[in-house]
Amino acid sequence: MIPRIYIPGDSGALALGAEKVAKAIEKELADRGIEAKIVRNGSRGAYFLEPMVEVATANGRVAYGPVKSSDVKSLFDCGFLTGGYHKRWLGAPDKIPFLAKQTRLTFARCGVTDPLSLDHYKAHGGLKGLQNAVAMAPADVVSQVTESGLRGRGGAGFPTGIKWKTVLDTTADRKYIVCNADEGDSGTFADRMIMEGDPFVLIEGMAIAGIATGATKGFIYIRSEYPHAVAMMQKAVEIARKAGVLGVNVLGSPNAFDMEVRVGAGAYVCGEETSLLDSLEGKRGQVRAKPPLPAHKGLFGKPTVINNVISLASVPVIMDKGAAFYKDFGMGRSRGTIPIQIAGNVKYPGLYEAAFGMTLGEIVDDIGGGTATGRPVKAVQVGGPLGAYFPRALFDTPFDYEAFAAKDGLIGHAGIVVFDDTADMLKQARFAMEFCSIESCGKCTPCRIGSTRGVEVLDRLARNIEPEKQIALVTDLCNTMKFGSLCALGGFTPYPVMSALNHFPDDFRPTPVAEAAE
Repeated sequence: MIPRIYIPGDSGALALGAEKVAKAIEKELADRGIEAKIVRNGSRGAYFLEPMVEVATANGRVAYGPVKSSDVKSLFDCGFLTGGYHKRWLGAPDKIPFLAKQTRLTFARCGVTDPLSLDHYKAHGGLKGLQNAVAMAPADVVSQVTESGLRGRGGAGFPTGIKWKTVLDTTADRKYIVCNADEGDSGTFADRMIMEGDPFVLIEGMAIAGIATGATKGFIYIRSEYPHAVAMMQKAVEIARKAGVLGVNVLGSPNAFDMEVRVGAGAYVCGEETSLLDSLEGKRGQVRAKPPLPAHKGLFGKPTVINNVISLASVPVIMDKGAAFYKDFGMGRSRGTIPIQIAGNVKYPGLYEAAFGMTLGEIVDDIGGGTATGRPVKAVQVGGPLGAYFPRALFDTPFDYEAFAAKDGLIGHAGIVVFDDTADMLKQARFAMEFCSIESCGKCTPCRIGSTRGVEVLDRLARNIEPEKQIALVTDLCNTMKFGSLCALGGFTPYPVMSALNHFPDDFRPTPVAEAAE
């Protein structure tokens, strides 16, 4: 049997040296005259172990990591093609604690299969959901997704089934499915991992959405900063089309659905669904007023489903295993699993898929291992650059949409960024305002002007100019932005600012220069 070696082609692994490792392994195979097949798989998401190389042996897959190119010769000397022991030996990948404790539904194949092998995808349960969907009435597909409790994983947490039913019930000569893959939040990489590691699950999810709503065309809008994801999705769409997964007869059924990849132009605001639609139409990305909702009048004025990558990628397992299976995971109104992305100053960064309900403390301390610096955790920002900063006092908060909202926080896209006790929360609040001012589309005054004034107020506060007056002013400004902005960019910027101010008040009252000198 020809040895099979898995080396991640995932962007995160590439950034950590996976390409050098792949070339070193290729050279070592050639020098030793060994025939082997190299598969460039996705990452399993344990980035502290990347590049993680796996070898398929008679006793299952054996992992090694983090592998450096300088390790390759000694790996071969130790017999790694048959799972031999080496200082980088990790054993069976699914027994690695970080991976073993997860509940992988959406990411079940990520890092396991060859991303561009449709046969490999089907061998690991792929296309079963779509096969079930083409045999059902559209309303029944919508009903199953509704019953599962799936909510939008892009941040808003809106029930996916309700959005689909609205489009299904809206009469039009053409409908669209739009996948929002403009993953721009800091510390988030779940969308990218799926597109690079298991692209067919996203294609399958979009095809199911099309069948459920009567849409015949789909678009994946990917941020320009993701060239590897763009290339992978384009190849996967072409493969799916040739295999009859896409086209005029999806899997041989009377249903038609095709799709294409579109690349954004670097605007954070295009992650907002209506701004994304403007961009797709070839316009400058600006937020649209609602109503009308995109479900009634979206892309090119037609009824449109807009879902995040993870929302759509979660649909195939629901259609395969059933609504009750998926709904059995989670808590409250937050059902199923959520891919939590752990980043920042943390010992074990990576993607951790688990059912809703784990506490923030469990995620940061137990799974993330605390800070990489070994210093105390000061703050954790959940939900991207517009998410609230939570102090350790709130670490008992369960990972649940309503629980976070009750603490003036957001789950958002489930990105978690950890900060140690050296972080200056006044500077972090200023960054939020500055970020908003730079990324604002400029359409509404509270966001465009409010964020600019916010930077100025926080700068005066940093210089200790009438601090109490500045704090009152920035609080009032945040209130105006929260309730007066047209979209979530201006509306959510107050979350990081006010949470930093409320939970870390000492950072907002700088020591006067004269006192500091004494």
